[in-house]
Amino acid sequence: MRSHVQFVSDAFPPYPGEEEQINPGIWGKRLAEFIVSKLPDFGVTPEEFYAEDWGWEIPLKNEAFPMFIGCGNQISDGGNEFLCFIDPSKPEIRRGLFKKISTVSDVERVADALDQILRSHPGIRDLEWWKEDEK
Repeated sequence: MRSHVQFVSDAFPPYPGEEEQINPGIWGKRLAEFIVSKLPDFGVTPEEFYAEDWGWEIPLKNEAFPMFIGCGNQISDGGNEFLCFIDPSKPEIRRGLFKKISTVSDVERVADALDQILRSHPGIRDLEWWKEDEK
């Protein structure tokens, strides 16, 4: 189950002072805004996104369990590499002591939407998806 996508883009530079909301050298608010603006086109309802120390968290409305997309730049040469990930990223989560819930169909639905959104932007290149435990 793919849950992480890395890509290269110059289309999402930091806002002035953005790293003061997160950590030095980290940004991604423009990317979060772009994703949030496109998710409803694919039947995915985002809630208000917010800063975390690692980037931006986009909570998603989901009845069965909490979900979010995390996104931010990767500290690298030039700062134009980005990572987005879907949480949960495992095929099952526990609810209570004995109940397991499959996350596969919901995570795949969000991954398909995110893939189409990112591929639709002409300034995004070199998309690479993987499972959480592959890297």
